[in-house]
Amino acid sequence: MTGLPPLVIDYQGSCLAGVDEVGRGPLVGNVVAAAVILDPARPIEGLADSKTLSEKRRLVLAEAIRQHATAFAIGEASPAEIDTLNIYHATHLAMRRAIDALPVAAEYLLVDGNRMPGHHVPGQCAVKGDQRHGAIGAASILAKVTRDAQMLALHECYPEYGFARHKGYPTREHCEALERLGPLDEHRRSFAPVKKLLPV
Repeated sequence: MTGLPPLVIDYQGSCLAGVDEVGRGPLVGNVVAAAVILDPARPIEGLADSKTLSEKRRLVLAEAIRQHATAFAIGEASPAEIDTLNIYHATHLAMRRAIDALPVAAEYLLVDGNRMPGHHVPGQCAVKGDQRHGAIGAASILAKVTRDAQMLALHECYPEYGFARHKGYPTREHCEALERLGPLDEHRRSFAPVKKLLPV
């Protein structure tokens, strides 16, 4: 998929689940993870890191993944869980939830990044894995499309914050809206730009 070195995977079966997350950096909303088991008999062209794809292309690929993958699932951790656990542990909780929700049990995990989420299913990490293996790329796409849809729904409720444009990331527009309007229930209170606006 890229000029990165090929992955050496210690698994030869058909129930390998790619796992990735979206939403560690935003100030608002859930962190969203996805797990995807691809069907080797129904390949999907163009799978890649979701950040490198246009929104239109992501939506097309997300539908193809839902139609052709052997199994897929979404797992999430809420802002309250992020504030309680911290974003690192909440991200791994979301990943475990996605793996557990797969309608076909995974036998091996391929997880984007450099830390396993602490699940009982064996597996390995892959730095820049969403660029190196289709199953992780597929998980990246599903997680991104899911979280973006949540941000669009939040925008419908609170258009003055601009969530449709910045998707909850700490852009200048978002930070200015936060200071002007104050945090919503959906904001992550442990994140510094939000925390500084809370009453002591």
